[in-house]
Amino acid sequence: MPFANFKVPEKTLTPKQKEEIVTRTTELYVEIYGERARNNTMVLVEEVADGGWGISGNVLTLAMLGEATPTDTSDA
Repeated sequence: MPFANFKVPEKTLTPKQKEEIVTRTTELYVEIYGERARNNTMVLVEEVADGGWGISGNVLTLAMLGEATPTDTSDA
């Protein structure tokens, strides 16, 4: 079963953007593996709490990332 796990900063994507990630990722797997992959592809979009991740030994926050917010708030 194809599986993709996206970890993103909490509250930076709208429900519509999450849906697009799921749809486009599924389509990519279908393109690679063929139509048989569609019904078995699992895509997980996980929201990581502010300060819950880091890089190079440093904790990252939304403030450090430039206050990342959803780009399309009409579906929030």
